[in-house]
Amino acid sequence: MVVDELPPEASGEATGTTPGEAPAETADAGAARRYRAQVWGGAARTLWRPSAEGTVGVRLRALADWAEGAGLAEAALDVYGDGLVEVLEQRVAAELGMPAAVFFPTGTMAQQVALRCWAERTGSPVVALHPLAHPEVHEGGALGAVSGLRTVHPTDAPRLPTAEEVRDHPEPFGTLMLELPLRDAGFVLPTWEELTETVEAARERDAVVHFDGARLWECPTRLGRPLAEIAGLADSVYVSFYKSLDGISGAALAGPEDLVAEARVWLHRYGGQVFQQYPVALAALRGLDTELPRLPSYVAHARVLAEAVRGALAEAGGGTGGPGWFRVHPEVPHTHQFQVWLPYEPDVLTAAALAQTERTGTCLFRRWFAPGAGGPPGVAVTELTVAEAGLEWTAEDVRTAVRDFLALVDG
Repeated sequence: MVVDELPPEASGEATGTTPGEAPAETADAGAARRYRAQVWGGAARTLWRPSAEGTVGVRLRALADWAEGAGLAEAALDVYGDGLVEVLEQRVAAELGMPAAVFFPTGTMAQQVALRCWAERTGSPVVALHPLAHPEVHEGGALGAVSGLRTVHPTDAPRLPTAEEVRDHPEPFGTLMLELPLRDAGFVLPTWEELTETVEAARERDAVVHFDGARLWECPTRLGRPLAEIAGLADSVYVSFYKSLDGISGAALAGPEDLVAEARVWLHRYGGQVFQQYPVALAALRGLDTELPRLPSYVAHARVLAEAVRGALAEAGGGTGGPGWFRVHPEVPHTHQFQVWLPYEPDVLTAAALAQTERTGTCLFRRWFAPGAGGPPGVAVTELTVAEAGLEWTAEDVRTAVRDFLALVDG
């Protein structure tokens, strides 16, 4: 499930369509995305504003202003990974309590490199991970096609594997990869005790542990431990700079110095040694300074708003304008993101979400999707993210928005 994150190009009224009606050319996927971006990007009120929304001028001015205040406006430009990129790498290593870190242009590349490096060290090309993990769902089979690795699944339950499942898996593996949180299962996390036991079970099998920590930044609230202690459970950790930190793009791989040194070699081989990356590095540093400290408040408010969504859907119930069945998952969000499930076709719900924003200026839900393979038929799921814009919403604001949305669904 990919949430639309395209920049707005105009107000929703500029499309010349009736509310919720996509323009005729939206048979083309690009036109459909631009239409959704127009509507949701122009919302007066929303739970979050994706990092790709805005304009080039606004984005660059905001970065320049922050760099001036942070004393980085006169910093030297980077060339092939020095300068601001080195500053960012050192900052990430410090935040995660790791000896070293290396910047990558994408998380897919970072994980490819990490897992192939561990495979050479362990002598095993087998990676144990969840079937809903990012490499299995969103990378086009790259682990096998590009790196010659093979995957096994200790569990297919919609959660991270337990210690028992890792310990008892019948096939040998060299690396256990844990995605924290597991996004496609609903941004779910284990408890701290469960996580430590699962890691220990891997160690008992002489396997190394790698964390897909694209969203690791928001995990301390649920796990009750600081970032460095969480990251310290693993042999290596990948983190993203745009998913939680409002960055432009980019990722980092943190771990032992010898692993990071080897990863730099593969970074070049994979085509990731980019000539200059200072805007991306600057945006990541800005996120670490401004967004990272706010994430606990986003998580706390997501719990308030999730309960409000659940209450409004339950109140609607099976009566007129009510869904009859619904799911808010997890019931208490583990991070600042959670899922909502309703028994309608995705296109119906997406159209209602667009119509609500065009008519009221309020964006509660965005795009809806059919469940993945094996999911129940006749239902749709969306993801809600609570960030700075969402802190202004009260529980009653959410209940009102849910009621308005349901009226459009059945109207």
